[in-house]
Amino acid sequence: MNGAESLVRTLIQGGVEVCFANPGTSEMHFVGALDRVEGMRCVLGLFEGVCSGAADGYYRMTDKPASTLLHLGPGLANAAANLHNAKKAGSGIVNIVGEHALYHIKYDTPLTADIEGIARPFSHWVKTSPTSKTVAGDGALAIQAARVAPGQISTLILPADTAWGEADGVAETPATPAPAGPTHDEVVAAAKALMHGKSAMLFLGGRALRARGLELAGKISAKTGCTVQAAGGTARIERGAGRVPVLRLHFVVETAQAQLKGTEHMVLVATKPPAAFFAYPGKPSVLTPEGCTVTTLCPVEGDPLASLEALAAELGALNEKPSGIAQPSRPDKPIGKFTLEGLGQALGATMPEGAIVVDESVTTGRGFFPYSVGAPPHDWLNNMGGSIGFGGPVAVGAAVACPNRKVICMIGDGSAMYTIQSLWTMARENLDVCVMIFSNRSYKILYSQLADVGAAQPGPRAIDMLTLDRPTIDFATMSKSLGVPGGQAHDLEELTKQLSFAMSTKGPYLIDVVM
Repeated sequence: MNGAESLVRTLIQGGVEVCFANPGTSEMHFVGALDRVEGMRCVLGLFEGVCSGAADGYYRMTDKPASTLLHLGPGLANAAANLHNAKKAGSGIVNIVGEHALYHIKYDTPLTADIEGIARPFSHWVKTSPTSKTVAGDGALAIQAARVAPGQISTLILPADTAWGEADGVAETPATPAPAGPTHDEVVAAAKALMHGKSAMLFLGGRALRARGLELAGKISAKTGCTVQAAGGTARIERGAGRVPVLRLHFVVETAQAQLKGTEHMVLVATKPPAAFFAYPGKPSVLTPEGCTVTTLCPVEGDPLASLEALAAELGALNEKPSGIAQPSRPDKPIGKFTLEGLGQALGATMPEGAIVVDESVTTGRGFFPYSVGAPPHDWLNNMGGSIGFGGPVAVGAAVACPNRKVICMIGDGSAMYTIQSLWTMARENLDVCVMIFSNRSYKILYSQLADVGAAQPGPRAIDMLTLDRPTIDFATMSKSLGVPGGQAHDLEELTKQLSFAMSTKGPYLIDVVM
């Protein structure tokens, strides 16, 4: 058994069952081991950013780390943008990055790079495995680190001679420490803050936004009268009929301030205090109202469900009926020209039970929540890191994780072009994903950002850098060339017909929403 095989066997024994891969020469012994060893599903991505984003989506839906396989420093660099998103979302990933044989690095050949230096900003744990005898143990430590709550990025660098040398065997993955629960004093302080009723807010992130966490939050709200609010960035919200609905904090500073207005006491659960996405001249960075007292019940790395259970018990709320449970309802299928409301109605009218919505619609999709609040139970995944090219890859990972659930991926046209290769992987794996691309022919969000940052009124050259209409991108034709059937929709009636078709069939399908 060589080092690569000992590592693959260690990964499988440690519960890492999927590898999203884009290998090169240095990784061939690992590829050979994947062929010999049963138990690892291998999914090929044509760009490393597809692999890292897919591993993010897989973790969000399973709470289990997947592996990536990346080629040297440039391959890791290509994966970095979606590793950034995964890190911000608290997703656990085990990156395996090939490296030159250790004795070869001194020759500074073309692909030589400081791989550890590239990895550190996007990883919680980094190590170069020095020998084939130690690589299995290093792999086990990488798995352990990836499991640390809420989920961490581990990067194990595998030199070619470490991969091909003789190994001793498989390593056991050490137990991962459980996340810390709240102290009695923290629970009492949070309870006192929320007893102020309507001037108090329970501000939720992370796994507090799963169904049980929201149920507990609804019980606490019923007991105290406090508001329940989700953070702006959310890795996964379980929502729909029968669940306690919650709105995300809005991206636009003024709208976010309106959502938080009147809050005098804020209790944080698995999230940080709200702050503006960017700095804007004359606008605040901190979004909590002046004079608001902020109490942390559960830090980002804590145990939100245990914290909410303890808080509900302290308040005597465990037997309360949760406030505001969403009742089953759907909007009518809309007709006419595209409007933002109509797009939200089309989605709410057609999504099936168990759908997983991956939302990178940026400008277009911000107001979709009200139209799907009573839709059948579903999950909603958002980009927490802000690096675009998130939607398609995360949809790949979610579909691999949950093959019996429909994945609906909403992407702006500018974002779609960053990781368009994800369509090829959807076709190759026959993943059950409906991709909606909102083709407004521009980086539309940047028009409002020009004004918000106080930039000058855009002239022809500035506008030229924000538009995507010279030439116009035909996503329906492009997707067919990548193996994904699809079509265009030019109005709401066409869109609802195409969505209804996509929801009733298995496999990938793309709708080019020409706005």
